[in-house]
Amino acid sequence: MITIKREGIILEATHLDFENEGVINPAVIVAGGEIHMFYRAVQVGNISSIGYCRLDNPLKVVYRQKKPILYPEFDYESHGMEDPRIVKIEDTYYMTYTAYDGDNAVGALAISKDLRQFTRIGRITSPIVYPQFIEWLKNDKHPHSEKYFRLYNKRQAATQMGKQLYLLDKDLVLFPSKMNGKFLFLHRIRPDIQSISIDKMEDLTLNFWKDYYSNFNSHIFFKHHYNHESSYIGAGCPPIEVEEGWLMIYHGVYDTPEGYVYSVCAALLNKDDPSVEIARLPYPLLKPQKDYEIQGVVNHVCFPTGAIIWGDRLYIYYGAADKCIACASVPVRDLIDELLKYKK
Repeated sequence: MITIKREGIILEATHLDFENEGVINPAVIVAGGEIHMFYRAVQVGNISSIGYCRLDNPLKVVYRQKKPILYPEFDYESHGMEDPRIVKIEDTYYMTYTAYDGDNAVGALAISKDLRQFTRIGRITSPIVYPQFIEWLKNDKHPHSEKYFRLYNKRQAATQMGKQLYLLDKDLVLFPSKMNGKFLFLHRIRPDIQSISIDKMEDLTLNFWKDYYSNFNSHIFFKHHYNHESSYIGAGCPPIEVEEGWLMIYHGVYDTPEGYVYSVCAALLNKDDPSVEIARLPYPLLKPQKDYEIQGVVNHVCFPTGAIIWGDRLYIYYGAADKCIACASVPVRDLIDELLKYKK
């Protein structure tokens, strides 16, 4: 069993209004020899925006912006911009995040050329309600896990005021390079991770989604398997390309009498076809153990959203108990060697 090193808390809440409740779940990217962190900043009342800080090494913050770099402006994100992830493809940075309007949590996208000015593309996951999801699934000849029909997905179609209640679709993560010339996204409708492959964002039409859900089984990218991920899983950090394939850091969740426990998990995917699983750890890479991971706004949470390779180590940044941002690291070679012990 591999041992991961906890580097401790990297960022905590401040007295500033936009982040006085907590700072969690950051997007992290290396550019210009520096580490750029875009984090979910939560103010009292659970309204989230995107804060920004810069590090000159994986553990040292040297600049922290006193205002959000992105804050809710549109109806679909009116109650929060949550859990960003970021990648660079060609000359453009793509930031995915969960947009929350008080009732719906959906995947959204913003792009930038310079990591300072971002243009919102808008919501890009499916704007469909649960009854429509079920109706389209009937066209798929393959059986589906009964977990897709449980209460967490089984929402009413609309509020009493007539506002549509979409199928919850979170953890939107983009691969950092195109696959066969196409954008490859991961997203999560519980309990598994699904994938979306498109030429351009404009392809995400209602007809696209009808065909997608009518062949839903073929889009299930990664399934939960071990005890520590027995409730559900979700995409975590953007996958990192290594010589052996794609290193995927994701979160696994299992239920206990005290509630859900969120752990950091690791898998290795085929370089040419990432839907092919080469190996995954049969145990959590990191699970809640420290006080700052066990007790917070939501207890027992290690929620990874950003990872970088710096030198010979992998640094994983995660939200701890929905209260602060922490980091853990492990030698890249050691992690890959450990994963390869569990090849499928």
